[in-house]
This record gives sequence, C-alpha cells and structure tokens, in this order.
Amino acid sequence: MTYLSSNQLKQYKDKGFVSPINIFSKDKMKEIRNEIELIENTIPGELEKSGRYNAHLISPLLDEVTHNSKILDAVQSLIGENILVCGTTLFIKNPNEQGFVSYHQDAKYIGLEPHNWVTAWVAITDSNEHNGCMRMWSGSHQDILKQHDQKFNEGNLLTRGQTVSNVPKNETEPLILKAGQMSLHHPKVVHGSDLNHSNDRRIGFVIQSYIGTNVKQVLGKNSVQLARGIDKFNFHEKIERTKSLMEKNDLKIKKQENSYLQEIFYSGSEKKGNY
Repeated sequence: MTYLSSNQLKQYKDKGFVSPINIFSKDKMKEIRNEIELIENTIPGELEKSGRYNAHLISPLLDEVTHNSKILDAVQSLIGENILVCGTTLFIKNPNEQGFVSYHQDAKYIGLEPHNWVTAWVAITDSNEHNGCMRMWSGSHQDILKQHDQKFNEGNLLTRGQTVSNVPKNETEPLILKAGQMSLHHPKVVHGSDLNHSNDRRIGFVIQSYIGTNVKQVLGKNSVQLARGIDKFNFHEKIERTKSLMEKNDLKIKKQENSYLQEIFYSGSEKKGNY
C-alpha cells in the first residue's frame, strides 16, 4: 500500500499540492512515451488540440497508468475509497514551440462539485524549470475561487486561455519531477507553467480528474470509469476500459467524450472551436 504519509497529507492541506511521489520506473515511462509517439505517427493529429484529451481511452499503457494501484492509494488518502476517473489530458511541450499554461484554478471551469476531487500529474519525461514544469501558488486553494480572464492567447495550452491576474510568480513553487514521479494538486490551487527551453519534449500525463463518487458534473456532461470501490450515487454514465491500442470503436468513444468536454470548457464563451 502507498497511502500518503502524515507529512504528505499536511503538505497537501497547507499548500494545496503534494510532490514528488514515486510511482513508475524510467523504463516504464520510456515504454509509455513510445506508445504515445506510435499513436502520433500512426494517426497524425489524433493527440493534437482537442485530441490530447482522454488518450487513455485508446492507449492500453495510459489506461494502465490511470488505474494504477499506487496512484489510487495516494488518491484514496485525499478523497476516500470510492473513486471515479473523470477524464485525462496529455500536456506535451515540444522544444522550440510557444507552449505554456497560464495561471488558473481547475475548479473554476471544469464544473465538478463538491470539490472532493484531485488532479494527478504524471511525468512521462523529466519535468523541471528548464523545460516548463508546473508552478504552484502555495496555499491559494484556501481562498475563494478567483476571477479568470479569457485571453485565447496563442501558445496557451488551456482551452480559453483562462488566466488569474496578479499571481506573485516569485512566490510560486516549481514541481520538479523525474520521469515516473507524480504530483497531486487540489482543484482550487492556482498553478501554471512556462515555456520549454530544452532540446527535448516535455510530456506530462494528467488524470484530471479523480473524483469521489459523491461529485456531480454540474456543467455539461462527462462520462467516467470506476477506478476503485463502489458507486452508490450513479451521477455519471460509465465507459469501459480499452483492451487494445487504437481500436476503432475506442477512437469513436474518445471523439464523443471530447465533444462533451468542448461543451464544458467553452460554456459561457462566445468563442468555440479546437481547444
């Protein structure tokens, strides 16, 4: 069992995140990177723009990560034993590209309430300050949700360029992860990331989010997978786990799920399109 320690639980309570947590070997991460790049090469564009969401529905290795028992043990420490998977995201920053993530709060636009959920950020490659790791505004989860501007700025990996103003960047903490490590963060903590200045890709696989079965999708619709425990509430439609790589029906399910996400992420916005 790899439940969080008392010190890790205190860090999460005080700061809004816990990091780093050792989960996988570097060799396993190389295997997963190879599968991601196989998908990219086999179906060009499949993991770009809106396609970066829910890649675990077409990749057995990413599905394996999503349902990993070590990760679920850590998540259970924070949200309880009944756990649903409510979507995943690939955050890939290629070298010499203007990809960044503006400072934001996940809870502001995902539409999951109550906030009994957590985001797991798994480093497929090393993630550090040179290649654009996540930075956290420690303790910001203890405040109310902040105003977000919608910038739709070029290079922003967020759907609408959702941005919290006046974040004290010099006070933010970098989450430096080796390939195979992960961080967990609270839905209300303010976070973002900078450009990749390295010569290699920075790849993060994000389970966004692990939710308690008592959590409702109050904005739009999203399907889930049962990861652990039982679901007495049945607020969400369930989808099956993939059994093979890039299976035709799974590709259709992924496309449908991502269309649901588009409605959620662009709700209240006049601008729509590829996010």
